[in-house]
Amino acid sequence: MKNLIIISVICLASFSMIACNNTNKSASNSPKDSTGTNSAGTSNPAKSGVDSKTTAAVKEMVGNYLNLKNALAKDNSADAATAGKALSEGFMKFDQSALTPTQKKSFTDIADDAKEMAEHIGMSGGKLPHQREHFDMLSKDMIDFVKLFSAGQGLYVDHCPMYNNNKGADWLSETKEIRNPYLGTKMPTCGSVKEELK
Repeated sequence: MKNLIIISVICLASFSMIACNNTNKSASNSPKDSTGTNSAGTSNPAKSGVDSKTTAAVKEMVGNYLNLKNALAKDNSADAATAGKALSEGFMKFDQSALTPTQKKSFTDIADDAKEMAEHIGMSGGKLPHQREHFDMLSKDMIDFVKLFSAGQGLYVDHCPMYNNNKGADWLSETKEIRNPYLGTKMPTCGSVKEELK
């Protein structure tokens, strides 16, 4: 009986040490902003330092992204191309002068890829499958973009489990109601809300 108690105590102590080490590893591997807060988290103090000009630009870009998402949900390739071009231009003319060094670095990391994806969508009118491939990658960047600056409105991160041979894909939506941009009018309500961003 005494041996059983000792073994239980050793196992419990080992489990606690492993759990703590894993928590510390994941925390140390996550990118942090200048305040030490995880930049991938839903609450980022960098948002509070955003000026009104930046906020207006972010709102406009998120609006173009949502127009793109809604066009794809309706299988409207031409409107998706128009919104893609507008979003790409938004990334090109985004004024970074009021950003902190940390915000600038994060923005550059996001913008380099997102601008290219939006550009491809803009040049691919009439090619819905191709636009949706780029929208998948663009959405990852836009989720990070909104977490960095905030959108000035409530948004949802939605998930489609069936897209890309059941690998799944996420997107941002302004409504809780699912309108799937990856499967369009074929399966408009396929998906679920994964996260709410404020």
